[in-house]
Amino acid sequence: MASSQQVSVFGSSRSVLGVMDMPKKPEMGIPEMYIRPQEPTIRSNETTLPTIPVFDFKASLHENAIDDAELDKLFTACKDWGFFQVVNHGVSSQLLEKLKLEIEKFFKLPIEEKKKYQIRPGDVQGYGTVIRCKDQKLDWGDRFYMVINPLERRKPHLLPELPASLRDTLESYFRELRKLGMELLGLLGRAISMEIKEVMEISDDGMQSVRLTYYPPCPKPERVVGLSPHSDASGIPILHQVNGVEGLEIKKGGVWIPVTFLPDAFVVNVGDIMEILSNGAYTSIEHRAAVNKEKERISIAMFFNPKFEAEIGPVKSFINSENPPLFKSMLMEDYFKDFFSRNLNGKSHLEKMRVTSFDLIKD
Repeated sequence: MASSQQVSVFGSSRSVLGVMDMPKKPEMGIPEMYIRPQEPTIRSNETTLPTIPVFDFKASLHENAIDDAELDKLFTACKDWGFFQVVNHGVSSQLLEKLKLEIEKFFKLPIEEKKKYQIRPGDVQGYGTVIRCKDQKLDWGDRFYMVINPLERRKPHLLPELPASLRDTLESYFRELRKLGMELLGLLGRAISMEIKEVMEISDDGMQSVRLTYYPPCPKPERVVGLSPHSDASGIPILHQVNGVEGLEIKKGGVWIPVTFLPDAFVVNVGDIMEILSNGAYTSIEHRAAVNKEKERISIAMFFNPKFEAEIGPVKSFINSENPPLFKSMLMEDYFKDFFSRNLNGKSHLEKMRVTSFDLIKD
């Protein structure tokens, strides 16, 4: 396995910590680097909004047997929506409440404390936002991103150096989410007749990462974006809306729709890797985060991916003369570095992986 240093070099870059102190200085207005136009969101007072499908995790399993009707619902959700909510997932509300208190406490630490975790030059892990070009527009949010698995990939100055109570709570949360994530990956594979052996070969001890995000209130939320429109490069992300303030929006039928979370539910979405592995049977969907005028929003997303040495490409058992590969193949290590070398921009990273007529001629 490659050393952690090999995934730390992403070219010349610097980082900024974030925007948490901006709302306390209203006389400053919104700095130009955060202002950008955005497509409008369809609101519930304008039309009846569709809701993303709900998957009852507990109901899908009966005495170790999988309910076929629930599996069909899961497949349809991933194909038609690329998003679904998971209820009855087994993660205790007590743990989620403790997680909420600890993450809130972390983001309220003095700026000097958080500087210890700032993203270092040439890296993408840590606290803050990477600046890659002079006129780059920034998201209205403070982020802390880190790889948490495999263990040897963890940065010694990040998770191990967090306040002990937060670190212990995060580790408990990671254990619970890891169980859920691996179960969901297995169910997603089964729903498209992917052999469990193929799922495990790719994802067992796979690359897992986490992103904690704090979106401060903004006096003019329509002029900023909390998180740029994008599809996730991962296999599946599992998102928890920590403090109950909504802001996730997905692009469905060419319009942006706000997502209403069920209490204690997780939102799971199909990432680009899952679309690639399934050779297009599943669809990754563009989404973004809006910010609130009066309330802060906090979220935590955990990302599940193949292991670094795995090859990313359509699963071989799906490919035949009637179902040719729609995507190229590359090592997860290279895929990871390529994704983090550029800014978020819709589904551009997935499109780069798509097989073109030029590729067919070249072959």
